[in-house]
Amino acid sequence: MAAAPKVGFVSLGCPKALVDSEGILTRLRAEGYAISPSYDGADLVVVNTCGFIDSAVRESLDAIGEALEENGRVIVTGCLGAKGDVVRQTHPKVLAVTGPHALEEVMTAVHEHLPKLHDPFADLVPPQGIKLTPRHYAYLKISEGCNHRCTFCIIPSLRGDLVSRPIGEVMREAENLVKAGVKELLVISQDTSAYGVDLKYRTGFWGGRPLRARMGDLAAALGELGVWVRLHYVYPYPHVDDVIPLMAEGKILPYIDVPFQHASRRILKLMKRPASGEDNLGRIRAWRGICPDITIRSTFIAGFPGETEDEFRELLDFLDEAELDRVGCFAYSPVQGAKANELPGALSSEVREERRARLMQLQEKISAKRLERHVGRTIEVLVDEVSAGGAVARSSADAPEIDGVVHIGDAPQLKPGEWAQVKILSSDAHDLRARLAPGKSKRRAAAQAS
Repeated sequence: MAAAPKVGFVSLGCPKALVDSEGILTRLRAEGYAISPSYDGADLVVVNTCGFIDSAVRESLDAIGEALEENGRVIVTGCLGAKGDVVRQTHPKVLAVTGPHALEEVMTAVHEHLPKLHDPFADLVPPQGIKLTPRHYAYLKISEGCNHRCTFCIIPSLRGDLVSRPIGEVMREAENLVKAGVKELLVISQDTSAYGVDLKYRTGFWGGRPLRARMGDLAAALGELGVWVRLHYVYPYPHVDDVIPLMAEGKILPYIDVPFQHASRRILKLMKRPASGEDNLGRIRAWRGICPDITIRSTFIAGFPGETEDEFRELLDFLDEAELDRVGCFAYSPVQGAKANELPGALSSEVREERRARLMQLQEKISAKRLERHVGRTIEVLVDEVSAGGAVARSSADAPEIDGVVHIGDAPQLKPGEWAQVKILSSDAHDLRARLAPGKSKRRAAAQAS
């Protein structure tokens, strides 16, 4: 039998792009292609790019250049592919270029330049598809695109308007992931709160019962699967309040990722942010009243065009009062094609970066104070890595790769993907240090009893 054609793969960008990569890899394997871990072992290479900010564009173009130099046969997909002829002008030797979430176009290009085997073994592909994450957690993309037109963002021009997946399809994927050993589902999209709007919250079916395509209904259903469910990219619409009781009841993780972006109403209006008139401090207090252990993560932009020093101080005052648990901040980047670039009052790169640094300096103190509350507590964690020096795990407050971790000393009996009970010994501005607590994880003990 002829050897299977081999495809190399480079995946860049955000979790949404990662899910696109997983879909392409799943299709490749289903059609009998092998995946090569190196350039020299591949018959061609697919590069999934990011094109959101200038630094991401440079990284993507460099990755394409490296693949061309090392292999010579390259297909480009992803967000950078949607930005006109940037790829072709920089790297004219690429075989094909597509935009994001373009599975069929990518496969057509692969078929043209590397024909598939005549009789692929489709049953070699597991039901959950090919995943690039560790076995114990996975991203679950519930929709694609966005209906908003935030002036600093070009995502709608790259990925289009909101298109929600049918809820039955989402739940079947989630079930397959859990059956394959996934312990944590990270729900992602461009706008998780808007899930189902385009479908007019159409009713689907899961396990023979009706289920509406709506964020709260989806979160409740996912909460029945017995694994961690973590919500990302949640815009602060009023109906978001409905999922907080699910967190308080332990149905889903007490964690919510809400990109507030700023605190000044004038700046939020210039950004054309949805829910710009909401009383976010009031919402945060209400959420904590319902679920005291909730972890709130957010992102902000410092140095937006026209932002005054007083408006920036308003943002710092908001952070000081809100005491968010996890915060990321970007200095405003004039992304090509963003409407915000046309606004008056552009700030120098030095001012933008100085404000970003001041914000993160304040947040570091807030984060250290918030984490110190956990010292002395016994909490449940999910183990990511184990070595001779101990284990690295995450608590309910820690999303992979963007938040902190829990360092566990001397725990050779632990394995990646296990839940464990640990006692917190100390903290810093980002991470916790712990030791194993006596007894089994409550979740594991419950599973053994059932």
